[in-house]
Amino acid sequence: MAFLRGAVLALVLLICLNRSVRGKVELTMNDNLEVYLFDSAEIPCRYSFTGLDKEPSFVMIQWFVRAAGNGSRMRIFYSDASQQIVDNNTDYSGRIEVTSDQRGTTLLVRNVQLSDEKEFFCQVNGLAAGYAERKTHLRVFAPPEAPVIEGIPSGISVTNTMPSKVASCEARNGFPKPNITWYRNDEPLIPAAGQVNMIILVTREYRGFYSVQSTLEYKLAKEDKDSRFSCEVSFSVPGAVRTMASHSINVTVHYPTTMVELWKELPQGLVKEGDTVELRCQGDGNPPPPFIFSKEQEPDVELESGGDVLVLPSVSRKDSGVYQCRPLDSAGQAEVKGEVQLTVHYLDPAVVVPKDSEVMLKGENLVASCNALSSLKTVTVWYKDGKQVGHGNTLHLDDATYETSGEYICEVTVPSLPSLHTSGSVHIIVQGGPQVVGVEEEVQLEEVAGRTVNLSCEARGHPPPSISWNIVGSQNWQEVMSKANDHMTHSMVSIKVNSDVTAVCNASNDMGTEVKVFSIKAIPRVTRTAPFSPVEGSGVIIVVIILCLLLLAFLGSILYFLHKKGKIPCGRSGKQEITKEKPTKDDIVVEMKNNPKNEDAVLLKAVNGEKKGPNDQ
Repeated sequence: MAFLRGAVLALVLLICLNRSVRGKVELTMNDNLEVYLFDSAEIPCRYSFTGLDKEPSFVMIQWFVRAAGNGSRMRIFYSDASQQIVDNNTDYSGRIEVTSDQRGTTLLVRNVQLSDEKEFFCQVNGLAAGYAERKTHLRVFAPPEAPVIEGIPSGISVTNTMPSKVASCEARNGFPKPNITWYRNDEPLIPAAGQVNMIILVTREYRGFYSVQSTLEYKLAKEDKDSRFSCEVSFSVPGAVRTMASHSINVTVHYPTTMVELWKELPQGLVKEGDTVELRCQGDGNPPPPFIFSKEQEPDVELESGGDVLVLPSVSRKDSGVYQCRPLDSAGQAEVKGEVQLTVHYLDPAVVVPKDSEVMLKGENLVASCNALSSLKTVTVWYKDGKQVGHGNTLHLDDATYETSGEYICEVTVPSLPSLHTSGSVHIIVQGGPQVVGVEEEVQLEEVAGRTVNLSCEARGHPPPSISWNIVGSQNWQEVMSKANDHMTHSMVSIKVNSDVTAVCNASNDMGTEVKVFSIKAIPRVTRTAPFSPVEGSGVIIVVIILCLLLLAFLGSILYFLHKKGKIPCGRSGKQEITKEKPTKDDIVVEMKNNPKNEDAVLLKAVNGEKKGPNDQ
């Protein structure tokens, strides 16, 4: 009813002003307005009246909306000088707001939806002042989700004659429709017959969004095994065009083997007998084919292997040679194979001459040799008792002594292959008469009578000498230790010395005899005076000190008595004259000084009887 009254009022005013001069309305609106989905859109409509002396008293404003390409339109707002009305039962009934002033009107659309991409009309009617209408096309934008790329999980053969499906890329929920571009190694791909095809599928979701899926078909070559494929989606936003790129993927490319390489993988370095050897074969084909292993000397004999590895356990020198491998898929092609030379090094056991043991006479010379056959250069070193005694294949033993006896070990090593080594030994026995240890033929000793002395005798020789003792001067003796080995005999006797003793050590074997004499002089026991007792001496000293203190006390008392009797005159000045009433030639003048010696002199004279009575002073 309110709208009807407004319309009637406008008609009446139009009739009343029919005789007036009609003016002109000028409207200003943007042709397009771009906003993001769910944002608010402000559509301004500026107007002005011309040809009038004053502004019209009545202005009617209406807003209409029309879908693009659709001839019908729908009003959503009406206002005049007395009222403002938002039309009911439209998509904008609760989402629009209109503000107006003398310069124009603005339509605010809140929470913009995809369906709001339409034409919005602004109509201004000033009756006799004029009438005008303009429109703005509202465009809505929704960026799509990030593109998702998926490669073909299985391998693609380069032998395919037509382009093969490589990957697919999809961009979902965008508005308006996004576009997809393919890249190979960051370079865009352009459709080319027989080389590059792109299949596009566009889906319109029920909410109005677009989803675009593109499939790339590409004719692969062997070089594409390292190629990176990616896709990029481009889409429009208000005032710009933006892009989002997918991650890159690598496509598995299958191609035949054209080159093969064979190498020794284990062990590292040189190979010796007893090692386990692994030979690995690798080709440039994909997927890697199984390989056939053989030896050049026997090319028709296939060696048992595990795929691309040939294992040779505990190799020997007969395993040396040239080994080959070839791919199983090389049938019908020129022969493709790999080769490697395997050399197994060896070191035979050492041979020592003389063998095992050798008997020499003292003073003789001997030359021993040690040799070991090897595929590499060797070094030989001789040891005795852990110490190096020679270098080289031969060992010279000159002027043999008993120290020459023992086991000689030769060690043969390979410097270039330290784990390859061997050794041998020879036992040298020097034969001769006994040799008593010690340079003295006679040993002179002294010992207190009644005590026991131990005598030791050690002799070298081969055969091992026997030791016997001849003791003169004592019946009280016994052998307390006796031991022997291949080259040495050792004996020890214990003798009680009561008088002079002569002990003879006899060492003998089949080659001779040698003796050693011990002469022991008995020293008589001496009875000594009991030594001064420190305890008794200290007692005497204490008695002497006490007596001295008593004497000093007695002298002090005498001095004090004489002083009191006046026999020892003293003065404060330290100097005083003593005279008689009748001087004589015997008169004595004494000068008293502060000197202890003078005081002692006076005291002595007084003690000698030169005393004066108290009236003589």
